[in-house]
Amino acid sequence: MTTRHLTFERLHNFRDLGGYPAADGRSVRWGLLYRSDSLGKITSPADLDRLQALGVRTVIDLRYPWEIAAKGRVPDFDGLAYHNLSIEHRPYDQAEIDPDVDPWRYLADRFAEVAEDGVKEIREALDVITAAEAPLAFHCASGKDRTGLVAALVLTLLGVHEDDIAADFARTELATPHFIAEWHAAHPGRTLRWPGYGRAPETVIRLTLADLATRYGSVEGYVTGTLGVDRGQLAALRARLLTA
Repeated sequence: MTTRHLTFERLHNFRDLGGYPAADGRSVRWGLLYRSDSLGKITSPADLDRLQALGVRTVIDLRYPWEIAAKGRVPDFDGLAYHNLSIEHRPYDQAEIDPDVDPWRYLADRFAEVAEDGVKEIREALDVITAAEAPLAFHCASGKDRTGLVAALVLTLLGVHEDDIAADFARTELATPHFIAEWHAAHPGRTLRWPGYGRAPETVIRLTLADLATRYGSVEGYVTGTLGVDRGQLAALRARLLTA
């Protein structure tokens, strides 16, 4: 049986997006598309060897350039194609979110901003995913929000049911304790105000998909209309990532 969550020394949210039932009775192919927390956390030869052994030759880093400057990026290796596509344009500090606001509606609103602001970068990410000839990994800092949005868009375009997309999004909750521990280690003396820090409940991505449908008619309408992806590219994406 293929394992969805893959074990690394420093990564806590690396997983395969394969295996989900998709359009026309097909399923998403295993071993081609991975989502992760920051590959900049790879500092050991063992972790880099593991990444290379998976055949990953393309990495999409969805973080801001200033995050990369502060935290590092995936170590370079022969044959690696690295793309920094910062899809979020309005930074905010999740640790300081008002505990009194509706947390999942708040996050869904931030996702809507990313979909609105990051049109160029999201389109480029879809182009890279479509054109990649070897396994690809995409990530942000925690592999939760920006990564979760891109994963939801791609899985929707492949015809994966919303229930499976929501369940995939929520799998990040397995890593929540690690993210909280990392935050405390990085911010000694600060108080973590927001109790939802590191959380990724299904509600967030369900609200996001509903918001896209309301505003653009459907997720595919957003991709073909606002992003400008044509039907030929959608067919190519499905041909690459779905079983025959």
